[in-house]
Amino acid sequence: MQLKPFRAIISDMDGTLLNADHTLGLFTIETIEKLAKSGIDFILATGRPYADVASIISKINIKNAAMITSNGAKAHDLSGNLLFSHYLPEAVAKSIMGFHFDTANICLNSYQDEGWFINTEVPQLAKFHQDSGFHYQVVDFSKHHANNTEKVFFIARSPQDLIPLEKQLVQEFGNEISLTYSTPFCIEVMNKNVSKATALAQLIENRDYSLKDCIAFGDGMNDIEMLTEVGKGCMMSNADPRLVAKCPHLEQIGLNHHESVASYLRAIFGVY
Repeated sequence: MQLKPFRAIISDMDGTLLNADHTLGLFTIETIEKLAKSGIDFILATGRPYADVASIISKINIKNAAMITSNGAKAHDLSGNLLFSHYLPEAVAKSIMGFHFDTANICLNSYQDEGWFINTEVPQLAKFHQDSGFHYQVVDFSKHHANNTEKVFFIARSPQDLIPLEKQLVQEFGNEISLTYSTPFCIEVMNKNVSKATALAQLIENRDYSLKDCIAFGDGMNDIEMLTEVGKGCMMSNADPRLVAKCPHLEQIGLNHHESVASYLRAIFGVY
C-alpha cells in the first residue's frame, strides 16, 4: 500500500479554497471527496464564523471534517458539536467596540455566538457570502453587548486607513489580544494566543499524527503561523504581498480563481 504524503489537509477559504465567486468549485468539491474517501483528514481554517462555514462545507459529501473558525477562536466538528472556544474578554471586546475611528472609511464588525454585527450598511460584503446566505445585522455598538465575542474586526477602504487603528490597538491592549490581517483591508482582533495554528494544534492533539503530518494552504497574514508550523505550507499566487515577503521559502501554487489547491492536492496525492 502506497504511503500518503500527509495525514491531513488544512485550508483557508477566501482567496485560497474558494474561487473568484467566493464559492466552492465543482473540481474542488470532487477533489476533497476523493481524498476524504482515502482516509485523509480535511480541516477548514478560516476567519469566517461557524454558521457561515457550516453551510458551505455541507456542499461536500464527506463523513468527517473539522472547522476552525474566526481565526481560531472556535472549532466544530462536522456534526456541529463545539470542540472548543476562546472568546475575547468581555471588557476588552466592549472597549474595542467603543474605539473612535474614521467612520467614513472604516466599518466596525463583530462575530459573536448569535451572529455577525456591523455598525453600518455595506451591501458589497454580500458577495463574500452568496453561497451560504450568511448576513450581518446593523447595530449601535455603543448599546450592543460584548458577550461571547469571537473577534472584532475593522474593514477599511484603504489599507492605509488601518495603520493608526493598529497602533492604537497595540498600545492599549498589548499582550491581551491577538491581532492579524485577513486581507490588507481588514484588521482582526481575537483573544490572546488565538490563531489558526494554535487551534489546529489543539484540534489534533489527541490524534495519531502531528502538525508535521499536515499540509496547509493560505493567502493572508492570518495564515502565517499555520503555514509555517505544519509539515508543508503553501501559499497562493494571489497571496497578500506581506505574506510573500515574510515567508519567501513557502511554495506558491497558483491562483484561487483556478482552483489551484485542488489541482495541487491531486498531483501530490496521485488522485485523478
